[in-house]
Amino acid sequence: MMKLRAFCRGELPLNEAFWTWTVTIGLIVNIPSTILFLALVTRDQPWAALLFGYALSVPYNLVAVVGVWRSAGRYRGASIHADLARIASLILMVLLSLT
Repeated sequence: MMKLRAFCRGELPLNEAFWTWTVTIGLIVNIPSTILFLALVTRDQPWAALLFGYALSVPYNLVAVVGVWRSAGRYRGASIHADLARIASLILMVLLSLT
């Protein structure tokens, strides 16, 4: 829980915030969410699909973008790395939220 808090505050190194929390854990959260969404839609339960398919993934995706954005703001390396991490996390989380 402490790491998640540090991630949300942007206190983690940028590489950890992006690769561990946004990419790896983002996929761990979003893949089951998408599978659940599709399973509920195929059972003709669209409202349950919306609720359960997005209830965990969208809030996590918002936290992931904020965490990377803040970590990028504290990054002391080349600014292009921080900018690319911000752009990539935003695009990735939007795509994962829409699917």
